[in-house]
Amino acid sequence: LMVGVNGTGKTTTVGKLARVLVAAERTVVLGAADTFRAAAADQLATWGSRVGVDTVRSDRDGADPAAVAFDAVKTGIEQEVDVVIIDTAGRLQNKKGLMDELGKVRRVAEKGLHGDQVAEVLLVIDATTGQNGMQQARVFSEAVDITGIVLTKLDGTAKGGIVVNVQRELGVPVKMVGLGEGMDDLTPFDAYGFVDALLEG
Repeated sequence: LMVGVNGTGKTTTVGKLARVLVAAERTVVLGAADTFRAAAADQLATWGSRVGVDTVRSDRDGADPAAVAFDAVKTGIEQEVDVVIIDTAGRLQNKKGLMDELGKVRRVAEKGLHGDQVAEVLLVIDATTGQNGMQQARVFSEAVDITGIVLTKLDGTAKGGIVVNVQRELGVPVKMVGLGEGMDDLTPFDAYGFVDALLEG
């Protein structure tokens, strides 16, 4: 499950993660559960076709995101894929509404897993947002149990301080970082390399 505010590069990150998994010879299905942003499902489907994986989406705008998540899990089980990645909406106008929706998406996805738990809930944060990114992190970690962080737009170590702050605040690891705009710029986070780069800077 991928969560985060709209504009952080969440949908793109889902596509790039699918590419990483396919390159590692894992099979993948994508779920377009951001049903409130009309372009989100199209964007995700474009990524899906680019990397050669199926995208499960609703045929109407404003569909129930949890239903799409359930269908994606069901399709993943039917196709016996290794990983189902579900993209979610990130509107922050109403904190309670967002929490309720994300909680429901997770619960319904787990129903499709027949009692198994969602393995990962990754929070996507734009590294350039600074303190605002921390606020987003708090809101999302209250809404769903975050298991890890993906930092996007971390194309310079000057913005890297947010890594330390997020880790301290949420107590969950930074798992991946996006280092630019290219298809292959999503990489596992290397704490030692990151610290070395900070100290060199």
